[in-house]
Amino acid sequence: MSRICQVTGRKVMSGNYVSHSKKRTKRKFYPNLFTKKFYYPEQDRWITLKVSAAGIRLINKKGLHAVLQNAKEKGYIVKY
Repeated sequence: MSRICQVTGRKVMSGNYVSHSKKRTKRKFYPNLFTKKFYYPEQDRWITLKVSAAGIRLINKKGLHAVLQNAKEKGYIVKY
């Protein structure tokens, strides 16, 4: 499974390390991902998602069902 949030679509970004002499070398910025289980009452089951910290806050704010529908419309998630 790749390092992509299934709720927000956040993924690895590239950038530069910048030394004191301003020499630049490539680096990666990884999203803050967690593999977390959520109870989905509409289907009366538990689902496992790979979500970022921002995705967890979004689920707490809007609810799991609304967030999953939005993620499915945007193509971040295939099943559920």
